[in-house]
Amino acid sequence: MKALILVGGFGTRLRPLTLTMPKPLVEFANRPMILHQIEALVRAGVTDIVLAVNYRPEIMSDFISKYEKELGVRITFSVETEPLGTAGPLALAKDILGKDDSPFFVLNSDVTCEFPFAAMIAFHKAHGAEGTLLVTKVEEPSKYGVVVQYPQQSTIERFVEKPKEFVSNRINAGLYLFSPAILRRIKPTPTSIEKEIFPKMALERQIHAMDLPGFWMDVGQPKDYLTGTGLFLTALAKSLAAPGPNIVGHVLIHPTATVSPLAKLGPSVVIGAGVTVGPGARLARTVVLDGASIKAHAWLRDTIVGWNASVGRWARLEGVTVLGEDVHVAEEVFLNGAKVLPHKSVGASIPEPTIVM
Repeated sequence: MKALILVGGFGTRLRPLTLTMPKPLVEFANRPMILHQIEALVRAGVTDIVLAVNYRPEIMSDFISKYEKELGVRITFSVETEPLGTAGPLALAKDILGKDDSPFFVLNSDVTCEFPFAAMIAFHKAHGAEGTLLVTKVEEPSKYGVVVQYPQQSTIERFVEKPKEFVSNRINAGLYLFSPAILRRIKPTPTSIEKEIFPKMALERQIHAMDLPGFWMDVGQPKDYLTGTGLFLTALAKSLAAPGPNIVGHVLIHPTATVSPLAKLGPSVVIGAGVTVGPGARLARTVVLDGASIKAHAWLRDTIVGWNASVGRWARLEGVTVLGEDVHVAEEVFLNGAKVLPHKSVGASIPEPTIVM
């Protein structure tokens, strides 16, 4: 089987982290974001993976070659000279995706869930149409484009963008399985698969919806990255370290990190490789990336701390604050919603959401 992952370009929504690292390589739960997807695809029997990129694929090449060997999968880059949307990359990679009659997956690289690929394959074979689209339920469908199915059927009838009246509470989860026949519909030009291809397939009753079990989140921006981390840790809970007196809820700590027994972590905290957390520090809904240092009595909530950054004693960070690589926050500083670019020092409080350049 084959798969295509829509990697995209600059990753602007996740800045300042993506000023240092391509978005697919930014760690999510202490592993590169894209590796979660690649490993799940391999477990489902995928042997060929295409990464559709339009920005500096050479940065990822060393990483990809390493995991090709470890996982026994062929990974190739499909490089766009111009952005081709979400459908054009399929046409560009048709030699691989259409090389045999087996279906192929298409994934948005920002998505995290439990990746039910084996169940998708069985579902797709059972209905026999060109496409399977995973859908997930949401509480406020008016914020999204929703998927409307025929009554008591998995067949998709139509798609409605941000409905003012309730028509469905299911939205596109960004995970697809297609038969190679879909490639006849797509040309290597800028095309939206959601807006231009799917509606035509629905008219012909050639696309079905499968409900996604478990959690789902698009983690392509800081607020959702933190929410997705919490959902992921909840799903992972059985394999996490047993809670201690300094742990609240679900916490993932890299084996090489050093955390003071007098610090308090959780809920929803990830501590990366080589991180140090000092006594009296308090972290909740926070991700600390590799090599960072949290000093004594610092207080962090709804925060992402970048690689090799440091947070001073008694500092307070909240409101979806994001520190880029090698950022240094002084003692007793308060940051609320700040986005601090790499290699900066912050010596004064910033009480309102601000980009620190």
